[in-house]
Amino acid sequence: MSEGMDVVIGAGDFGSARRNVSACIPILREIKCPAVVVPGNNESLEELVAACESWPQARVLHGNSHEIEGVPFFGIGGGIPITPFGAWSWDFSEADATRLLAGCPAGAVLVSHSPPKGAVDVAASGENLGSTAVRDAVVKLKPKLVVCGHIHASGGQQARIGNTPVINAGPNGVVWEL
Repeated sequence: MSEGMDVVIGAGDFGSARRNVSACIPILREIKCPAVVVPGNNESLEELVAACESWPQARVLHGNSHEIEGVPFFGIGGGIPITPFGAWSWDFSEADATRLLAGCPAGAVLVSHSPPKGAVDVAASGENLGSTAVRDAVVKLKPKLVVCGHIHASGGQQARIGNTPVINAGPNGVVWEL
């Protein structure tokens, strides 16, 4: 599954409405290379950390970074901005997201569950549902790459903000070479 990959990235939604978060982990544990994951809005940070305890290659990030082979990875999870899904959805305001993104190093690989506003963020309704805080961070910090998810209708799509590629990996994933 991960043969030949240097790093595997998971951009959230490992569970469904805060249930069965650990159901996919036995399959993902087969990944032998380093993995970076962020919680989606379908699981909290605590739930994902607990689910990944048996997956030693995984680093769960949310408002923090981890370096792999000299490349910094920074993660932010949850739905940004706050979704209409109600109490089960793990969400953050744009102001909260701005604070969480403050520690992101310039030039890092940014793994964000929510896409930046205006890039790979078009919902089935046709609305752009991405985050302005994530977009502002991309414009300011110029990450090497942004990997996101959240907006399922845009899964598998790619865009650019300046020179930064933005990928909504979606459920099928994408192979990318830096």
